[in-house]
Amino acid sequence: MAGRRTSLASLAGAKVDDVPGRSDPLLLHLPLSKLVPTRFNPRRNFGTEQDLLEFGQRLEQKQLQPAVVVSRAAYLKLWPEEDQHVGDASYVIANGERRYRGSRAAGRATLAVVHDEEVATSRATFLDAVLSENTDREDLDPIERALGIQTMVEQLGGKAKVAEYYSKSAGWVTQQTRLLDLVPELQALVSSGELPLRETRELYGLPPEQQVPAWEARLAARESDKARPRAARTAPAGVEAAAPPTPVAPAPAEPFTAVKDLEPVGDGERAAAASPPSLTVVPTVVAPAGEQAAFTAVKAEPHDVPEPRAEQQLAPDLGEVPERRQIKMPWANGAEAMKIVFRELTKRDQRAQALTQYVECVGGLEQMAGELASALDREERAALIQALKSTL
Repeated sequence: MAGRRTSLASLAGAKVDDVPGRSDPLLLHLPLSKLVPTRFNPRRNFGTEQDLLEFGQRLEQKQLQPAVVVSRAAYLKLWPEEDQHVGDASYVIANGERRYRGSRAAGRATLAVVHDEEVATSRATFLDAVLSENTDREDLDPIERALGIQTMVEQLGGKAKVAEYYSKSAGWVTQQTRLLDLVPELQALVSSGELPLRETRELYGLPPEQQVPAWEARLAARESDKARPRAARTAPAGVEAAAPPTPVAPAPAEPFTAVKDLEPVGDGERAAAASPPSLTVVPTVVAPAGEQAAFTAVKAEPHDVPEPRAEQQLAPDLGEVPERRQIKMPWANGAEAMKIVFRELTKRDQRAQALTQYVECVGGLEQMAGELASALDREERAALIQALKSTL
């Protein structure tokens, strides 16, 4: 009976792989001629030729992050139809295509890679590795991320498969790919950052032929608003603005002599004495400048002076009470409508209730997260994640 050959490595307790890199990733330095990038990388913006050249020169000094590759056999097992694209290459790059392109631009001979066959366990694991490495490092712009999700939908057989893999809803998958409903001109503006994500939600719902004109009209309206001088502050609706007071020149003071009417009062007229005594105004000659005008005031008898009365406190004239202003909600503009809502909700618990209701209306936290991911750009998403980590 022939004896079975025993591996010395197995006797030493080491793992034995039928394919190198199947159990433990291997760090290798491979010639560029043996490498080919996968076609399923959603990244489209690798920089200019000059950018790639400078990047490759930095890699020549020190390559801190190796690329990740799988064997040709493992890749073609997942996608046999990719044989022509792979060609004679021995390895397929799962992530690290920019390092590969930079090395070629700089004339480098080799590239440091990690050979990890676990990445090619299934189409889902491979595509997730391609997408997540770029997403975690914030290398993808929103359009590239949408392309990555769409590629998974196509290669895995539908949105339900992608949703199941990520433990998300089908609505989340749909929300991730809505940016691809934009025409190419607007997709380019999103990638460059000229078209903010928060502006896209009202555009990708329009027919393709209306999207660019709608965006141009919005830009023109903003430029017009900037050029328009700031309008004077107006009174609330329903309240007529008060005219400015007209200055009135004071009437010139006329010198006078106040003389009590000294005609005798009969006994039958004593009852009328309670009324203030009548005064006779007698004009006098104006005194020369520097001298006080003379007048004679004859003191009335005590019984002729009425009892003093408390001054009546008159309520100030407040005018008409303005009606509560009517707010016309701009429902066609979600951003402006939300500004009005939050301006009216002055208390923190009111705003919290509004946000909680919003989560319920969109179908849960997952759907809300999907909408936020589509509405925020890369820097805003990173800031939101950091804020949540520090708060929770």
